[in-house]
Amino acid sequence: MTTSDSVKTFSELLESEQLVLVDFYATWCGPCKMMQPVIQNLKANVGKAARILKVDVDKNPVVMRQYGISGVPTFILFKKGQIVWRQSGAMSEQALTEAIFANQ
Repeated sequence: MTTSDSVKTFSELLESEQLVLVDFYATWCGPCKMMQPVIQNLKANVGKAARILKVDVDKNPVVMRQYGISGVPTFILFKKGQIVWRQSGAMSEQALTEAIFANQ
């Protein structure tokens, strides 16, 4: 895959200097659906402190296996390609915000 400034691979995004919160979810998952408005608010409130990505585990089984995702939703926070925080299950916006700012 060729990349440009506007198109980056998943691994390139994780390697960036900016924190990256990945929301591993499934469309059939009730708690994942419940998290949608929480994630939208989180995006608005953390601004550039973290990039937020959503990964559908059913469409990305290789990535799911690579990170050992066994339940959804699972949230993983990356800093320069390294996992700095991980949590499974529905969470409050406050808990996610605290995780982001604690790992800057």
